[in-house]
Amino acid sequence: MSEIKTYRDLIAWQKSMMLAQLVYQWSSQLPKEEQYGLISQMRRSAVSIPSNIAEGYARQSTMDYVRFLKIARGSLAELCTQMELAVNLNLVQKNDQVISLAQETDRILQGLIRSLS
Repeated sequence: MSEIKTYRDLIAWQKSMMLAQLVYQWSSQLPKEEQYGLISQMRRSAVSIPSNIAEGYARQSTMDYVRFLKIARGSLAELCTQMELAVNLNLVQKNDQVISLAQETDRILQGLIRSLS
């Protein structure tokens, strides 16, 4: 296992960055009239995940770090809800790769939170 020197070394951050990139690509398939609705909302939620992981890590306080990791999990739950809604409304096709990466990111975040609590 390699040493964690910056937030970029965290698997949770790396996976959530990949997830955000996939969400940007996938959400571009939604109808243009959703530009200021679900597309914007999903992208903000997706960006919030790695952003909160990075911010929490940079705070150099375990209590703050855990709090920001929990916020990241909340953003992930928001994202999953928005993605499910987009699929249920038939605005876009379900993307198993995005869903799988979201689930994996959640498991990693849960484990990281447990290990620090």
